Amino acid sequence: MGRSVSVVIPAYNEEAAIGITVSRIRELYPGFEVIVVDDGSTDNTASEAQKAGAKVVRHPYNIGNGAAVKTGIRSASGDLVVLMDGDGQHDPEDIRRLLAEADDYDLVVGARSCDSQASLGRCIANWCYNKLATYVGKFQVEDLTSGFRVFKRKTVMKYLYLFPNTFSYPTTSTLAYLRSGLTIKYVPIKAKKRMGKSKIRIFRDGILFFIIILKIATFFSPLRIFLPLSAFFFLLGSGYYCYTFIEYHKFKNMSALLLSVSIMIFLMGLISEQITQMRYDRVESDCSLCILDRNRQTSASGEE
Repeated sequence: MGRSVSVVIPAYNEEAAIGITVSRIRELYPGFEVIVVDDGSTDNTASEAQKAGAKVVRHPYNIGNGAAVKTGIRSASGDLVVLMDGDGQHDPEDIRRLLAEADDYDLVVGARSCDSQASLGRCIANWCYNKLATYVGKFQVEDLTSGFRVFKRKTVMKYLYLFPNTFSYPTTSTLAYLRSGLTIKYVPIKAKKRMGKSKIRIFRDGILFFIIILKIATFFSPLRIFLPLSAFFFLLGSGYYCYTFIEYHKFKNMSALLLSVSIMIFLMGLISEQITQMRYDRVESDCSLCILDRNRQTSASGEE
């Protein structure tokens, strides 16, 4: 591969697992840079990471998982950035499997199977998220919420301004790459049971995360959301008009309202799509250079 690698681990109160995780990475990949971003932990996460040999960057208070990821990527010096959790779920052995695909794809994601999920409820929720993201991105998304990812640092830096400070950065990065025409590869992995207590609450965070996905979907592909809604109200209004015409020989106000709503939603979708396109025009040229660079490397490796 011949590229330098930085492993970035966002961590918040993970003293039980962070030392073990860092030590294992250092043992398997002694040449890799390991960065632990301590997101305002109140325990010994930072000291345990330092003892294990990681470079520690600290937030003075808890900002969020996404904010820690952004700090880690900015601090990384490697050409490739590996993101993984510090709670012991991700096996450092799998890093080499993801890196093996990094020359051919812009983003490589470790995809968990359903039996690797923490619970049946989370498995069902992630299945729904994956289906929604597949519809929005027009690409088979196998694990939308996986935090085990490999980015080319030069490419992902163009998108950091889009990343939220919360847990939804995997969703944002996936849809941002799909929207820009960059390539994604899913590599099956087996996640372990986390050490310590999860920071995610299924019902509260599940509903919140679903709303976030809808917001992100509207942010990246507005017409994929607005168009079905517009069609729904149009069919509802047309159907109601047919009913009132047959029964009463009248065009009632409710039909006019439903048809007007369908037109307004459609026009809002068009405007949103134009705004989205304008935003992506700012990074399109840079992404084209990234794709050209990738193609040159592929050609060079083929000649060898």
